[in-house]
Amino acid sequence: MCRGCKRYAFEVIDWNGYDDEAKSAVLSRIERLNTQILENKLRIFSVPNLKAGLDRFHIPYDESLPPYCWLHNLLKKAHGRMESLEEYGVYALGNYAGMPLPQLCEIIENELLLLSEAHHARYFAPAIAAPKNRS
Repeated sequence: MCRGCKRYAFEVIDWNGYDDEAKSAVLSRIERLNTQILENKLRIFSVPNLKAGLDRFHIPYDESLPPYCWLHNLLKKAHGRMESLEEYGVYALGNYAGMPLPQLCEIIENELLLLSEAHHARYFAPAIAAPKNRS
């Protein structure tokens, strides 16, 4: 799996051959996984502050995606330059409050990789491992 975009290797390799529907399905899966993980750890209380932070660091975001996807990009690309989440319209929930941002970002990335691997094992590995019908 690509650690940056979270697509599986075969998706990266075949990407240019995918039609719009297939590309959309891949991006929707990644969006759902990102949102699921981030919503359990962080709360966005100000979308305008989040947008301002993305603009400050020149990080593009797709307005058609949920703000948690934008937040994921911000954390990936700028967590080392951020002093506090609150400045960007975000606060950490429960056990994640007060955790150093680099540690929180590492937890998020590791969970995203684990969840993606589980998704692959459930939906793709059985199809790959299944013997082909030899008629």
